[in-house]
Amino acid sequence: MKYERARFWDQKQESTVKCELCSRECVIKPGGVGFCGVRQNQDGELKTLNYHCLCSANADKIEKKPLNHFLPSTSSFSICAPGCNFRCKFCQNWQISQINQQLLERTSKVCPEDIAESAIKHNCKSISYTYTEPTIFYELAEDTALAAREKGLKNVFVTNGYMKPQVWEKASGWLDAANIDLKANTEDFYRDFCSATLAPVKESIKLALNLGIWIELTTLLIPGLNDSDEEIHSIAEFIAGEVSEFVPLHLSAFYPCAEMKDTPAQTPERIQKACEIARDTGLKYVYPGNVMLDSNTYCHNCGKLIISRSGFSADPDGVIKGKCELCGAEIPGVFE
Repeated sequence: MKYERARFWDQKQESTVKCELCSRECVIKPGGVGFCGVRQNQDGELKTLNYHCLCSANADKIEKKPLNHFLPSTSSFSICAPGCNFRCKFCQNWQISQINQQLLERTSKVCPEDIAESAIKHNCKSISYTYTEPTIFYELAEDTALAAREKGLKNVFVTNGYMKPQVWEKASGWLDAANIDLKANTEDFYRDFCSATLAPVKESIKLALNLGIWIELTTLLIPGLNDSDEEIHSIAEFIAGEVSEFVPLHLSAFYPCAEMKDTPAQTPERIQKACEIARDTGLKYVYPGNVMLDSNTYCHNCGKLIISRSGFSADPDGVIKGKCELCGAEIPGVFE
């Protein structure tokens, strides 16, 4: 198979290359692959092994990403290629995020233009790069996004936020929105449960916002690990104090999976309490996830119900040209 030349890398001595795509900065010898398993040094050039390899393609409601303030109630054509640059012990999509040769061979072979056409045929307003980590299929994502832009579609990343700053800057030319996982607010959690570090994620969150990309954040709350009152307050304090009080935060309930099948599921009561703590800390828009709780949007200024939700269905009739129907306050988000 012919592999696509990777982007964001430097040539080093003796045919060694350094990947500059994510904050791991893997140094790869000839024949070797990076931590993600899909970027290989082939004779002194870095190649991506998953460029034409889709392992999922579906039309989803944008609320499933989750994005609650970005084109509410519209559909987004969601795609992914195999692989990830994290090793989360609680990964909900571990079957496709952890790379192996058989997985690559089972994927569908497509091209960016075909993906954009499929999005149009499914009446989608955007394409979401999701399910696995879009950073590690960046080349396919960028080419697809550019094809999508030509057809009037917007582009969304659902990401762990480990891209390097220059990658965010390049992507800002075609990336309209991102849901970034903030898995916890401690380096220990990232080290022990994700094989990663926290600092680059927090920098990505601030940079993406400054680049004009609409962002929402998600924290999966795991019982006994990152769901204490103190941890939730710390997460919300970081967002409100260093990012923006208007950035929506989704607090989602953990369900046993991957290497943590013996960990109990998170309770709706704890999610409800966590949302209250985050709001009390100063965040204007906090949403429960993976549980049947109130996920409606209320105007931060007057409290009016402006977007009602049931499951992944939404009715945004209370937002008129980006403003609250009742008081006229500007509602943060992208609504057209």
